[in-house]
This record gives sequence, structure tokens and C-alpha cells, in this order.
Amino acid sequence: MAMTANPHRADARTRRPAFSNILRSEWIKLLSLPSFVLALAAIFLIGVGGSLFLGVTLESSGVPSVPSIERTMADVTVPTVVLGQIIAGILGVMVIGTEYASGAIHPTFVAIPDRLRVLRAKATVAFVAVSATAAVTVATSWAVTTPIYGRFGLDAPLSAPGVLVALVSSAMYLGLCALFGVGVGALVRSTTVGSIIVFLATLLLPVMTSLLPYGLLSRVLRIVQLGNAGDAMSRIGAEGGPFLDLWSGHISVGAGWLIASLWAATALAAGAIALRTRDV
Repeated sequence: MAMTANPHRADARTRRPAFSNILRSEWIKLLSLPSFVLALAAIFLIGVGGSLFLGVTLESSGVPSVPSIERTMADVTVPTVVLGQIIAGILGVMVIGTEYASGAIHPTFVAIPDRLRVLRAKATVAFVAVSATAAVTVATSWAVTTPIYGRFGLDAPLSAPGVLVALVSSAMYLGLCALFGVGVGALVRSTTVGSIIVFLATLLLPVMTSLLPYGLLSRVLRIVQLGNAGDAMSRIGAEGGPFLDLWSGHISVGAGWLIASLWAATALAAGAIALRTRDV
């Protein structure tokens, strides 16, 4: 009597891996990298340490004569954002760049032929890991420095307008930097080159454009920069201010979200095109 193949076994062999399984695989791979875990720890330590330093040196550096929640929140969020954005972007590059460096990307694409699903999984894991770490960082920074600023009447309660938004936006900005890094890593396939691009985009480019002659080009470049978008997202916006003002260089919190999201989306789109059109 002839034996017939079990159709359920054939389906199991040809079925695509569930996206949840791909995510789980990416989590395992990233958490097995000591450099990834150390980088997340660095975001926390630098962010909290920098805010605490600004708080404890407040009296010696000069207490503002007029209470300013904007000034207080800048001290709370800026250390996390300014240095954390570089680490977050490099972490995003590492998510895919380390696999290209080790050759592990080959078995990954053999197991999951749909490369865009792999990219989505890596982007999701990077965004969640970095955003969650940044959220804990800015929340801790706010908690440990509030008693210090409270002694001088400079505390920024969560109920004050814009405080909670600044904390959340700062964390999400680092997540967007991680997405930008993932896209760059997929595009250049090199952790070293990708890290250099992240450094240029987040920190060095704002410095370079500030040296340009003041004109239309320099104004546009200042407005559209990733680093300046993060600075706007981490601060308390002025009530009634414009969404975006080219001539004064003003970027509102909402405009910062838009600009940073466009940077992340553009990088991911370029990385996706590179993955689909180039050989491994």
C-alpha cells in the first residue's frame, strides 16, 4: 500500500516563521552581545550622572534668580539626549552591522528569506530596548534631581505644563536615533562606517553648520538637523510659539518629532532598498 506524505508536515516545513519568533530570536542575539548591554548601561549612567552633576553643582555655578521650569528640565534631559543619541544610533548600527561583520547574517537570511521582516524585527527590538532604557534614565534623572532643585524653588513637577511631554519625547528621540542607526547599518553594512555616520548626523553636523555664513542655506540646514530636532524634543516648548520658524530657527516639540521621525524613516527606507536589491 503506497505511503502518502503528511500534508501538515509539508506545511510546517514551508511555513514562514512567525514574526513573534523572529523578534524572540533578535532579542536573544542582542542580549548575548556584552557590548549591547554595556551600551544600554552607558546611556543610563551617563544620563543620570550628568543630570546629578548639574544638580549638585547648581549652587556653585549660580542659582537662577528667576525660577524656570525650562532651565530645570534642560538640566534633567540634556545629558541623556546629547550623549545618549550617539550611543543609541551606534546601538542601532550594531543590531545589523555585527551580523555582517561575523557572517551570521547569511544563516539569518537562509532561515528567513524575507529580508524586510528581518529588518522590521531588528528595528523593533532596537527601538524598544533603547526607548525603554532612555525612559528609565530620564525618569530617574528627574527623580534624583527634584529634591535638589526643590531646595531652591526650581523643581519641575510632573503636573507642570510640558514636563511629562519633555521626558517622554526625550526617551522616544533616542529610540528614533536607534531606528536611524538600524537603517544606516543596513545601508552601509559596516559597524565602523555606520557609527561614523551616526556621529556626524547627531553631533558634528550641528557644530559644522553653526560655522556657516548666516543665510538661507544655513537656516535650512539648522532646521532639518537630527540633533537639533532632539534638542527641541527634550525641552519644554513655549506656549503659543510657531510650529516651525525658518528665520528664527525655532523648532517646536511637535516639529522636532516630525524631523526626527523623517530621519529615521528615510534611513530605514534606504536600508530596506539596499537589503532588497543587493546580494548579502
